Amino acid sequence: MKNKEKKILLSAPRGFCAGVERAIEIVEKSLEKYGVPVYVRHEIVHNKYVVDDLKNKGAIFVEELEEIKDKSRPVIFSAHGVPKKITENAKNYNMTYVDATCPLVSKVHREAENLYKAGYHIILIGHENHPEVVGTMGQLPQGVIDLIQNEEEALNYENKLNEKIAYVTQTTLSVDDTKDIIKILKERFESIHETPKEDICYATTNRQMAVKNIAKKCDIFFVIGSRNSSNSVRLVEVAKKSGCPNSYLIHSESEIPYEQIENSNTIGISSGASAPEVLVENFINDLKKRFTINIDEIEIIKEDVIFKIPKKLN
Repeated sequence: MKNKEKKILLSAPRGFCAGVERAIEIVEKSLEKYGVPVYVRHEIVHNKYVVDDLKNKGAIFVEELEEIKDKSRPVIFSAHGVPKKITENAKNYNMTYVDATCPLVSKVHREAENLYKAGYHIILIGHENHPEVVGTMGQLPQGVIDLIQNEEEALNYENKLNEKIAYVTQTTLSVDDTKDIIKILKERFESIHETPKEDICYATTNRQMAVKNIAKKCDIFFVIGSRNSSNSVRLVEVAKKSGCPNSYLIHSESEIPYEQIENSNTIGISSGASAPEVLVENFINDLKKRFTINIDEIEIIKEDVIFKIPKKLN
């Protein structure tokens, strides 16, 4: 017998963003054009379901170009962007490569390059070792960009050479945490140069706003996404900070905490920008097997962003 009724507040927008859709389409179109196998450097987007699906279609995922035995086969660079030396290596190997870097990440790369040319020393606000951060830092010579990850590092940062400084950010950060870090930097370095437009992308911002909007009404909150997905992990943090301490990431190996759901009336659900909607549907279907479910989708903004794929794949 099904237990009492549960209300699901379904956060919208959620799931795939334009950069992720474009990156997946680039892999699929490359397989059509070049046949199998096509190599992909790093997970095309941070989601196991997506990666496994593309593996089944004939994509082979590697971490470095050196792992590719047959260099006559094309390679795709992931949506997170790559350091310049990777592109140079591909050229030296005479490899065909397709760059699936999200255009909004490429925008940050160009900003960093322009600031460097204008004589600025650059601070990058982001998470160490995240591929996007590695890619952005790798656009410029070593030592030109300093990484700041949190408020403490912002408070302790020293402009040793007394240079003109500017900041850029990773695109998938917490909007609120980043504001706090920027506030500290502006207070400490009044002349710091800021970019005219936010680097945190529209999709990250919208998904966080949507979660913030419903979290306080929820007894428990779930974000569908992978553990290595920065924007998904941030959504869990946002839900917790916005009034739902029982907030969890549901990834491929997650145990669903049915006991806690049993004791909850209102369940919030969102998904990271690299999580396909089918995973949300599967999760809700699992809940429907045990509970009577009533779904209310709460959309705060319509998204209509589309990024074109490279001409050579059309």
